[in-house]
Amino acid sequence: MLDPVIAFFKSILGWLWRGIGRLVGWVLWPFRTFSSWLRGRGWFVKIPVFAIVALLVVGYVHLLAITQFWSTGDAAQLAQHDNASSATPVGERLENGSCQQSAMITATADLIEFNVNEGTWVPSNPLHKAGFFFITDWKNTPFLDNRAAFQLGINQTVRRTAVELVDRLGRVRGTSSINQNLQHAREAANYREDAWVVTFSWPFLQPSTPNKLREARRELLEFNTELANCQADFDARADNLLQFLDRVTADIGSTSEILQRRMEQANFTGIDRRADDRFWFTYGQLYGYFAILTAARSDFANVFEQRNLDNLWTRVDDQLRDALAVRPFIVVNGTASSIIKSHLESIGFDLLRVRSNLVEMRDVLDR
Repeated sequence: MLDPVIAFFKSILGWLWRGIGRLVGWVLWPFRTFSSWLRGRGWFVKIPVFAIVALLVVGYVHLLAITQFWSTGDAAQLAQHDNASSATPVGERLENGSCQQSAMITATADLIEFNVNEGTWVPSNPLHKAGFFFITDWKNTPFLDNRAAFQLGINQTVRRTAVELVDRLGRVRGTSSINQNLQHAREAANYREDAWVVTFSWPFLQPSTPNKLREARRELLEFNTELANCQADFDARADNLLQFLDRVTADIGSTSEILQRRMEQANFTGIDRRADDRFWFTYGQLYGYFAILTAARSDFANVFEQRNLDNLWTRVDDQLRDALAVRPFIVVNGTASSIIKSHLESIGFDLLRVRSNLVEMRDVLDR
């Protein structure tokens, strides 16, 4: 009685094994063909080929290591940029004759340090740029793109802050000259994010992105040295803080729109190959702004006190800490009717909570 059922399942398993065998054969066919071609060649051909294969193996092992073993940072360390208890405003003289440095400059330099010195800058890695075995970009796959997205999110905050430092904060109103250290830092911070030392364009060599970011860090720290020597300006006025919060909320709003468009592609299973890099870019952006806004709380301590912004800032601080406490092992993007949650919706909600309170702080400053 059971013989037809057993025969049916045997046939199903037979088809499955034949399908797997054909798939494996199709994948291995290029390697078998290349091996057959190489077998009849001399050593003057084999040695360069073996060297290239060895370099590729080592390169992909290194790429796997730097993209799978990495740190999302420590949000508790970002609190070190809160020096609001200091009685001396930024740029004013201290008892020892020097002037107070900027916590925002220090925070921005520390973010660059975290991105390119304490870790490896992934977007410039040539094999990461080459994509999924030279077929498609890694961002179009579920693999090896999370750390790069996280780093790019942090770098977005560095770029935005560098622009604001040049245009408004690092000068007195609009009549003073632009500080050259900040100008160079802005140019270096806004360099291409995926540049390697070798390029296909003449002269075939170029500064890499990590080197340009290190240059930006040096210029920022040089500006802080000028501040300490009372040779530079930092205009910590309420209207400058208002403009800075405007730029931050606009930047966050743009990210929330990107998340919304990605959530529209959600499905019942929650599987989404682009959800992970969208999530980690947003996470990196929140991490970066946590450091910079904490530092702004220090640099604009007088403004916070005069406008009674401390309660609002405490709320923003708590929301940022809550958002950065979520570190999912696998990022999923389920629909509203699915039993699978959407991590994009979760971090998008945290993002909008932060933005709404920053808008409220901005409105208080505008009164």
